[in-house]
Amino acid sequence: MKVFTAIQEIRTHICERKQQGEMVGFVPTMGALHEGHFSLMAQALKENDAVVVSIFVNPLQFGPDEDYEAYPRTLDADLEKAEARGVDIVFAPSAAEMYPEEMQTGVHVHEGTDVLCGKSRPGHFDGVATVVLKLLQIVQPARAYFGQKDAQQAAVLTNMARDFNLPAEIVTGPTVREPDGLALSSRNVNLTSVERREAVWLYEGLKQGALWIEEGSYGPGDILKKAKHTVEANISGTIDYMDILTYPGLKPVKEWNGQVIIAGAVQFSGARLIDNIIVSPGQKERVGR
Repeated sequence: MKVFTAIQEIRTHICERKQQGEMVGFVPTMGALHEGHFSLMAQALKENDAVVVSIFVNPLQFGPDEDYEAYPRTLDADLEKAEARGVDIVFAPSAAEMYPEEMQTGVHVHEGTDVLCGKSRPGHFDGVATVVLKLLQIVQPARAYFGQKDAQQAAVLTNMARDFNLPAEIVTGPTVREPDGLALSSRNVNLTSVERREAVWLYEGLKQGALWIEEGSYGPGDILKKAKHTVEANISGTIDYMDILTYPGLKPVKEWNGQVIIAGAVQFSGARLIDNIIVSPGQKERVGR
């Protein structure tokens, strides 16, 4: 496995690989790698000749009161794990390498960001879209892989790739969960033991809501009220949001037609957890569980 920290060096290496006829897949991460990341790597390894994993904690997507400095950084362990899973190339730049000067331009996402996580994190998806566009320009992959747990992010990036005619295909992999259902996240380590036991109730509330959506016997407002009650009755944290929207359009649901997402976020003392289920009303099979 080759590890690069300089943009020009990884560009040169990838160009050489492509000249050999290899198709390159790309898994962008912020490190603290877990099974969710590994599932995306495994998918990328099956579908491409070479796989690049980036490890970069992007300052542009953190607000002034968010956990940029506290975000876990475990580069040495991450490199060992990536190599053990057959990754060909790791790109681990510094912030100075990615942003040698203050950005004079950036991506502004004006649709699908005033809901879910974007509602309480103004500018977050601008930062995500900007860094992903930079990374896609650097790596120039055939496919880029993102997890369904960050469904709003996946939708925003899919739309960006379409809007800018980017050659990379945006591939969304299913959410990977602990045995009790908690979605894997780098932030889970910041939960107390009590909060860790409570955290599964976010998924339980969403599952109940998804079942009611499938049945089509309640409207979105009633489903959200019932799902919120399930979560609030079982956690010491607070619900940041819970909503039902069209997917991937992320618009209010006016009628049960096409895929929808039921999503929520819970703020605990040291971690904010998100989760979602994408469901087709009137159908039993759910996507992204």
